[in-house]
Amino acid sequence: MKFRILAVVCAALIALVSCGEKMETKNTENSEGAVIKPAKEKEETVKKEEHYTFKLADGVKRTKVHFKNHFGIELAGDLYMPENAAEKGNAAIAISGPFGAVKEQSSGFYANEMARRGFVALAFDPSFTGESAGEPRYMNSPDINTEDFMAAVDFLSTRDNIDPNKIGIIGICGWGGMALNTAAIDTRIKATVASTMYDMSRVTANGYNDSADSAEARNEMRKALMAQRTEDFRNGSYKLAGGVIDPLPEDAPQFVKDYYAYYKTPRGYHERSLNSNGGWNITAATSLLNTKLLAYAGEIENAVMVVHGEKAHSRYFSETAFKKLKGENKELVIIPGASHVDLYDNPEKIPFGRIDEFFRKYLK
Repeated sequence: MKFRILAVVCAALIALVSCGEKMETKNTENSEGAVIKPAKEKEETVKKEEHYTFKLADGVKRTKVHFKNHFGIELAGDLYMPENAAEKGNAAIAISGPFGAVKEQSSGFYANEMARRGFVALAFDPSFTGESAGEPRYMNSPDINTEDFMAAVDFLSTRDNIDPNKIGIIGICGWGGMALNTAAIDTRIKATVASTMYDMSRVTANGYNDSADSAEARNEMRKALMAQRTEDFRNGSYKLAGGVIDPLPEDAPQFVKDYYAYYKTPRGYHERSLNSNGGWNITAATSLLNTKLLAYAGEIENAVMVVHGEKAHSRYFSETAFKKLKGENKELVIIPGASHVDLYDNPEKIPFGRIDEFFRKYLK
């Protein structure tokens, strides 16, 4: 049987195009049946050996940090600090993504490099994923995830060594769309980079390349999601789907092979990554189906750079989003020969030089 790009519900869950075997996740409760509450805010230096998919750069210090968003969810992050950072006035960048990844993967890779170039950089796990709190696990929400980025800005803005007027954000893959959504509401963000972006609400509601953009297709998806909600409630657990397919079919599309080469091999695999393992709760697609990101992207006054690979299957998301942006401080950068996944961790393709120049221009 020829390889199929997943059923509509699975396709909508993540910025991947293949579903792994369905799994279950249960709510985290203590012995008395109460949901476990997140710990108090804290900050601690990383002491034990932990699994990162990249090497820490020379001259960069990495510190574990925790902070809460306005929904009371405690987020976990890694703060990357140049060892020669000034005591006051540093520029800082909050980074997250890809959608379904963790901070030890691509966002940490970006943060590590930006810190090497002199910026304070915070890579963080979104709510419900990685080391961040939030129950049930493996959920997402355009509202809560936008708030996650804003909470990261809260954290950076209040640090003594950071100038609150010099804060930017980077969103990778599905978090590129979240970054633009955040920039539309949070005027503290002076510069935004959306790298190899997905508009997760668009792909959820319309399918890939808008191939399922009809009321009929969306209603079928709604019915499937509501049936799953009923089943989950009855079972007291949540079905998972959307991790990268494994084993990889021989006739898989090239971009699925690219996802596999990152998420399922030592290059990018991480034990806490949804994409490397069982994926999202199936019903996590509900809020993305019913809420449109980028509704106010045209009102972003501060600087934006949209970066995408020339050969990326997802390129249309960036080009469409860029058309919404207004003003001379907006840039669209297409990287010759680059695929979607090249911009996760390929230093030969990620235009760090241009990103560096962009932030130095606008975070001053």
